[in-house]
Amino acid sequence: MVATQADQVVIHPLVLLSVVDHYNRVAKDTKKRVVGVLLGEKYKGRIDATNSFAVPFEEDERDPSIWFLDHNYLENMFRMFKKVNARERIIGWYHTGPRLRESDLDIHALFASYCDNPVLVITEVQPKAMGLPVHAYESVEEVREDGTQKSRRVFVNLPTEVGATDAEEIGVEHLLRDVRDATASTLSSRVDGMVTGLRTLAARLAEVQQYLAAVVEGRLPLHHDILAGLQDVLTLLPSLGGGSLARGLSGQVNDALLSVYVASLVRAVIALHSLLENKEARDAGKVEGAKAAIERAEPEAPATAEKSKEK
Repeated sequence: MVATQADQVVIHPLVLLSVVDHYNRVAKDTKKRVVGVLLGEKYKGRIDATNSFAVPFEEDERDPSIWFLDHNYLENMFRMFKKVNARERIIGWYHTGPRLRESDLDIHALFASYCDNPVLVITEVQPKAMGLPVHAYESVEEVREDGTQKSRRVFVNLPTEVGATDAEEIGVEHLLRDVRDATASTLSSRVDGMVTGLRTLAARLAEVQQYLAAVVEGRLPLHHDILAGLQDVLTLLPSLGGGSLARGLSGQVNDALLSVYVASLVRAVIALHSLLENKEARDAGKVEGAKAAIERAEPEAPATAEKSKEK
């Protein structure tokens, strides 16, 4: 496998918001993509993209090799950003894809003059598939093991995740206070998350199937590192034919059903108890009402008897 300089790329919320805002201002409802500069820090193989800014960019749709990027604007903006936060440096660039293009290697070579080993982050502002809409790449030198081709620069996918500091998490929660549905329960949110995860897993398995089919048919070359990774994944899968797994699954299902059964019994007992309390309260109210009626009627009886004697 080709060695990379970075082990992990962390995209912060401010970068995502800036990229979406840049796209909505410049290329909304078009097929164009927008390009910008990523700012952040590198530390022990971890790259944190904490900030970004847009850069004027144009390209010819008919000829991908013709493109323009404003160098002077880039340098002036970075000079102003450096006055605000000197720790943030240029770590790479971004575009809204949604996939790699032929001119990306040339643009990447341009950004290599501003920083060592720049990273390319593709942000899908209109994702069509499940999963994280952010992908990070690094350019490396690839050499064929059989020596049939010359070395060439290629993009290698890097592990990517979205992270935030404590202050950023508070800001995101404040922004999402009007977006989240307060009526949605926790259980429904968990179920939605599980469904989304299963759909993403199905999409990834379909991609693996397409790749293996292309290798068998000879449309793609055999890559031993990818096959080794797939073999590791298959090795980690549990043995479905063993009795211990079936017993463990049945025990887990029985425990869950037992909890549901006990909860149903408790609810039934509480409902019955409430019904009995209401019935007792109604009966007690009727008795007190009868006593009050008798007490009101007793003083009138002697007065009625005296009137009858006078007559």
